Amino acid sequence: MSTSVYNIPVTSIQGAEFTLNQYQGKVLLIVNVASKCGLTPQYEGLQKLYSEKKAEGLEILGFPSNDFLEQEPGSEKEIQDFCSTNYQVEFPLFAKIRVVGEAKHPLYAALTQAIPERTGEGPWWKDLVDYGLTPNEPPEVLWNFEKFLVNKNGEVIARFAPDITADDPRIVDAINAELAK
Repeated sequence: MSTSVYNIPVTSIQGAEFTLNQYQGKVLLIVNVASKCGLTPQYEGLQKLYSEKKAEGLEILGFPSNDFLEQEPGSEKEIQDFCSTNYQVEFPLFAKIRVVGEAKHPLYAALTQAIPERTGEGPWWKDLVDYGLTPNEPPEVLWNFEKFLVNKNGEVIARFAPDITADDPRIVDAINAELAK
């Protein structure tokens, strides 16, 4: 049995400090996000999924990170304005954090320790290499928009590569299975 993420302290994008305890009993999709990434349009699909599944108990939690080619350089206010204006994001966003390396946030240390390998790594990894980048090896987060699924008990149960979109059957089916429990 894995450890719950509920007691990990986080800070909302508005600056409020709390733990993920308030999400007990919900299914969580935790995503590291960025405003200036080739994958940024995934905000649209994430918001659509949130709109469709929130009433059933899904929460999508967006954690901005500037860890990958400085693709999230803005302040919390700029990030919030960008997400609201461009993608009508209504799901909770949090203060910018580190998701890789020695200074990674305790939440991401717990997430990557719980599920070290990503599901769905496809040709996108090769695209990063072709661009001259050195992608992170597991257990580190590969890039922006990597997704972690957390069950109603706060346990990390799945991890999806950044190029797996919110409407991918692997994510949708896993979420629906957890919501049905």
